Amino acid sequence: MFKVIKKENNARRGEFQTVHGTVQTPAFMNVATCGAIKGAVSAYDLKDIKCQVQLCNTYHLHVRPGDKLIRDLGGLHDFTGWHGPILTDSGGFQVFSLAGLRKIKEEGVYFASHVDGRRIFMGPEESMQIQSNLGSTIAMAFDECVENPATYEYSKKSCERTYRWLCRCKAEMDRLNSLPDTINKNQMLFGINQGCTFEDLRIEHMKKIAELDLDGYAIGGLAVGEPKEVMYSIISAVEPYMPADKIRYLMGVGTPGNILEAVSRGVDLFDCVMPSRNARHGHLFTWNGIININNAKYERDLSPIDENCDCPTCRNHSRAYIRHLFKSKEMLAMRLCVMHNLYFYNTLLEKIRAALDEGTFEEFKNRYVDLLDTRI
Repeated sequence: MFKVIKKENNARRGEFQTVHGTVQTPAFMNVATCGAIKGAVSAYDLKDIKCQVQLCNTYHLHVRPGDKLIRDLGGLHDFTGWHGPILTDSGGFQVFSLAGLRKIKEEGVYFASHVDGRRIFMGPEESMQIQSNLGSTIAMAFDECVENPATYEYSKKSCERTYRWLCRCKAEMDRLNSLPDTINKNQMLFGINQGCTFEDLRIEHMKKIAELDLDGYAIGGLAVGEPKEVMYSIISAVEPYMPADKIRYLMGVGTPGNILEAVSRGVDLFDCVMPSRNARHGHLFTWNGIININNAKYERDLSPIDENCDCPTCRNHSRAYIRHLFKSKEMLAMRLCVMHNLYFYNTLLEKIRAALDEGTFEEFKNRYVDLLDTRI
């Protein structure tokens, strides 16, 4: 299902075959939390901005409209109109982000819904059942994302519980994929490495989950407040213990510079809400750095957001017009800017792949790793 085509030091150029299409890696997944990219971007727009994989949120879709309803309507692919690969997260991140609304036990997590306060229970089996109902291409294992900083003792116990939960996820996934009425009988399962910022816990946990021979492996629990140097150190420590023949996913990361650094350390797959979230506030990525389109200096600027970009927004609209849309509080401003930022990210990964094909990735990284994260 995954093959490495070429390597440059630890950086990998690969292909990931799924039942819903082949993904060229390294790749960036575009985040459609509730089945849509925030900012009025549809599944059909994703084709125009070079998206390869859509990511949807298990917890949010379970709460609204309900995974059983989505199953009755044919699964996420039919529901959203996106027929390429879809990855669904497990709901485990909500264990972290809804800290004030949940209680963790061995059997799973008890939530209060952020929508209406009703009680929800989600454990490994429930997470797999919800994701099976959604019919995604890739299901993520149910885990606990530990807050940072955390004590060593708590992190150790959390790792052990996350491993037990992963074993339960695998058993339940095997059962669900064997049922005659399952939407996607080829649904894949990715395990998630945890251990906070403790290298020994990370390495031990990675060794254990690697033995389960899953479809892919993710590094979770990073980019949650720790310095970026710590994140890079953890990736470097864990990478030698990740199966070389399986795809590797760094969850929730990140800036263009973060992505370049992680690719150089052997990561294949990324996701982050930042490019679309920043776009909705007018913070836009360009090949010369980050601009704030709300600034007064763009009031009469008839040039595109980025003269080196050929996205639909840059082909058709000026900085002056987009700034006007923001000042007028027009929804079109968010749509145009979200499409630009996601196109930029997808193009960045496309250029990374081309550089790996040509054996020039280190040169490409050194040129852009700081520049793309710099505010103009």
